Amino acid sequence: MSELTGTGALVRSILQRDRVRILVWIVGIVGMAVSSAAGVRGIYPTGADLQRAAALVEGNAAAIAFNGPVQGLETIGGRIAFETGSFTLLLVGLMSLFMVSRQTRAEEESGRLELIRATVVGRHAPMVAALLVVAAMNLVVGAAVVVGFFGLGLPAAGCAVFGVSVSAVGLAFAGITAVSVQVAENTRVASGLAGLSVGAAFVLRAIGDIGDGTLSWLSPIGWGQKMRPFAGDEWWPLVVPALVLAGCLWLAAALASHRDLGAGLVQPRPGSAAAGPLLGSPLGLAVRLQRGALVAWASGVFVLGAVYGSVANDVEEFIADLDDSVRELLARTGVNIVDSFFGTTVLILALVGSGFALQSVQRLRAEENALHAETILATPVSRRRWVASHLAVTLGGALLVLGAGGLGLGLAYALTIGDPGAVPRRIGDAVAYLPAVGLMAGLGLALFGLVPRAVAALWGLLVVSFVIGFFGEVLGLPSWALAISPYEHTPLLPAEQFTALPLVVMTGLALALGVAGLWAFRTRDIG
Repeated sequence: MSELTGTGALVRSILQRDRVRILVWIVGIVGMAVSSAAGVRGIYPTGADLQRAAALVEGNAAAIAFNGPVQGLETIGGRIAFETGSFTLLLVGLMSLFMVSRQTRAEEESGRLELIRATVVGRHAPMVAALLVVAAMNLVVGAAVVVGFFGLGLPAAGCAVFGVSVSAVGLAFAGITAVSVQVAENTRVASGLAGLSVGAAFVLRAIGDIGDGTLSWLSPIGWGQKMRPFAGDEWWPLVVPALVLAGCLWLAAALASHRDLGAGLVQPRPGSAAAGPLLGSPLGLAVRLQRGALVAWASGVFVLGAVYGSVANDVEEFIADLDDSVRELLARTGVNIVDSFFGTTVLILALVGSGFALQSVQRLRAEENALHAETILATPVSRRRWVASHLAVTLGGALLVLGAGGLGLGLAYALTIGDPGAVPRRIGDAVAYLPAVGLMAGLGLALFGLVPRAVAALWGLLVVSFVIGFFGEVLGLPSWALAISPYEHTPLLPAEQFTALPLVVMTGLALALGVAGLWAFRTRDIG
């Protein structure tokens, strides 16, 4: 028996078991990219429109941090790559991360992989099967994007480069995740390490593109944009993700050969022989279980906020350099570009920070699947108290994560312009999204009680909220479609006037959903 025996059977098993999840990822990413491209094409119908828009972006560090390097903006293809490329590359990275982690470390942690390995299956067959499926997903996404862009009348060469860059970045993140799942024996830690690489890739790309572009070479997202789709169509940067993928696959195979099944290279630190006072209550246990994730999410959102805050002053300098007629036009329209930049940035921080709330709510389901909940509930701890403890950590942690993002944004901006008052203002802007995040958590709790297997669908709603928040107007979505996202009901502070009513309504809905989920959980069987 070779180390790859059974790979084909495992591939078929993954395709059968996760066919809906795979389809949702592919259709979602391709649909977002192609529909956004069509929307951008409608916004800039003439060359003159493209020239005016390109002039506004040139030298604008904020726009570059959001989207990527300024290249080929005088063409419709270059403009589409600029406005949709960074987000598309980020999505394929997340797709690869979640799928590889789910099919490898999660299967190992649950014990299912041990049963599979007890049959005629080689040592590396499960990992290879997972990577083959994820590689096929990335290739299908890239090919579908090529077809969709070509159908919009874009140049064939640029379409091919853009599609290949999407597939290459996704494959690179798949290789990185294949290494990370060898390191830690916990699925959350392994996914967190890979997720950290995705976040670092976005930050390094943003900092590098604002500068001379050197740091962008340390980012897989930057590698994709270095291929310059519709702006020169360079193929040679493809060598970098190819080498990284090959190196990661070799390293993952070597590490897998030197560890026990179910273990990681880094062994978890043994706990104390006696439990501390913090573990004497369900709330203390929930804090202990989730404190690592909370610190990681808060730190990541703080750094992201600091990156955007450090370039906010460039927006003001950019406005000062505009022609007098352009500044007068902006004044007549009532658009404050600086406030709009902060509003968009805070929305990004809120969407990213919501990841902690969703992960925290799903911890309830994870504890139930691992039979930990059954052990705890066998004690005098009631179901209501157990769920309330985790929910308290979810909401309190969400407040800390949002506050950390606002702190990073305000602190970096305050250090740049010398205005300490910017710190509390930006923290307040970020915390205003707590009702929206709470509504997501309430929906997660309702699903946990009513349809526990559907809790993971919250990540899909978060992706939809991303698309609505940044491409809703471009896509021309109707008002009812925009209303799907709870973040659309939060004032875009400081660009918009603060309104308390939608926040109160979302808080009430969150409470109602939470109560419904708790009632349903109390009436159903554990597991």
